[in-house]
Amino acid sequence: MNKSVSIALAQLNLFVGDVTGNTEKFLGYATRARDELQADLVVFPELAICGYPPEDLLFHAGLLRRVDEALDEIRSSVRGIAILVGFPEYSNDKIYNACAVFQDGDILARYRKQLLPNYRVFDEERYFTAGKEAAVFSLNGVRIGLNICEDVWQPGPAAAAKAAGAEFIIAINGSPYELETQSKREHVVRQRVQETRLPVVYLNMVGGQDELVFDGGSFVMDADGEIAFRAKPFKEGLHRILMNATASGVVPEPGDVEPQLSAEQSVYEALVTGTRDYVEKNGFPGVILGLSGGVDSALILVIACDAIGAERVSSVMMPFRYTSTMSQEDAAAQAAGLGVKYSVIPIEPMYEATVKQLAKAFESGKEDATEENIQARCRGMLLMAISNKTGLMLLTTGNKSEMAVGYATLYGDMAGGFAPIKDCSKSLVYRLARYRNTVSQVIPERVITRPPSAELKANQKDSDSLPEYDVLDPILEAFIEKDLSVAEITERGFDRDVVVRVLELVKRSEYKRRQAPPGIRISGRAFGRDWRYPITSGYQFPE
Repeated sequence: MNKSVSIALAQLNLFVGDVTGNTEKFLGYATRARDELQADLVVFPELAICGYPPEDLLFHAGLLRRVDEALDEIRSSVRGIAILVGFPEYSNDKIYNACAVFQDGDILARYRKQLLPNYRVFDEERYFTAGKEAAVFSLNGVRIGLNICEDVWQPGPAAAAKAAGAEFIIAINGSPYELETQSKREHVVRQRVQETRLPVVYLNMVGGQDELVFDGGSFVMDADGEIAFRAKPFKEGLHRILMNATASGVVPEPGDVEPQLSAEQSVYEALVTGTRDYVEKNGFPGVILGLSGGVDSALILVIACDAIGAERVSSVMMPFRYTSTMSQEDAAAQAAGLGVKYSVIPIEPMYEATVKQLAKAFESGKEDATEENIQARCRGMLLMAISNKTGLMLLTTGNKSEMAVGYATLYGDMAGGFAPIKDCSKSLVYRLARYRNTVSQVIPERVITRPPSAELKANQKDSDSLPEYDVLDPILEAFIEKDLSVAEITERGFDRDVVVRVLELVKRSEYKRRQAPPGIRISGRAFGRDWRYPITSGYQFPE
């Protein structure tokens, strides 16, 4: 008679630091998995008890106590189903990224993550000690090996699990989203499957945590490297899978295989998820943003509406003498179409009063970028004042192209609490706007087709100050995400003088980026956790 194990995969949105709330969630999902799905085992993500990534909260003595209490509650409360959960294990002045399997008060297995990522957004070596031993437990006569996230990216831990007798592997994860990441994960897991000839059950979390977004995409891969199940990305869910042990090995029962999303749809879903969770988890009643009539603020307005509902979104148009009639018409039309609160506050009186007060300090009298920045700072002050008075969080509308080269005003349009498209190039912003309009026409077409302009002086266009975005963005990507030199970027067909100029702009703008609000990471390298260039630097870009 063939043996089998019924597993419930809990692809959950967890809350960093909320040990009590997370534990209550586990207990509820464990009950559902047992009573509704008749599962033998329910599986929760990496560091699920404290949420991921907990960062320096791990050093706080109170967290240790709460984690221990949560583990005791799980072990004593859950009956009739085994439960696999990730947690920080404190032992002999060391911390391990660990997981354990509990069943009816007993511990069937305990595993410590062996490979600790210490690159890009990960700095686990700051916190954790690496484990050294494989862990395998038996359920219904089937032997199951354990891995945690980074463990599946190298051959060793999976091979060790097989050597210890595992017939298939469960890998629990806190794997953040970036473009094409689902394909990368499945490619890596397929390598482990080919090496071990063991099926892999891969569980990931969902939800936003500061700059990071977790996209789920949990899956099961059989011993031939074929996907037997894939969960819907960016959505919480409890998914039942069945692993059948046969004479030739464990075979997953085929289940639903959700299609992978297009690049634009996956990025858009990540932006909505990250914005929603930043607002909700930080307890804001809603958001406010400046609506300029340009594509950046237009995209963020609809992201905000999709994230938290139009009734919780406010927008403000702040026209000046250089603001075109088209911009004012398009902003009003979009706000009305989405049903968001919309107000108009002209900045002319504030600007004139400010310039008058500065007249003696501005002895030369010649206008330059200073006056443009005053406009932006008038707008920033108005928006921050409304934010302070109402409690609404101010969304900043800058994109990655602007943040890279400093095409933004510190304490002006950079003011705010969260920057949803901070990691989206201008080119990607246009692609996302067009994608969202295929779902429903929410962004006026001429907002997308008109030449981009900050409208801080007469007849201004972005291209007056910057290379065209179809030139600028590939240069930025090559430097920021690929770390290519001037010569290597030039070899891609770009003018050397343009490349040097762009890279020098990036260098000179570092001080601005250090003062920018957090934003959602969607690329292989975003400004924030995984960008650590010095502000003060004598490095030049001749090469």
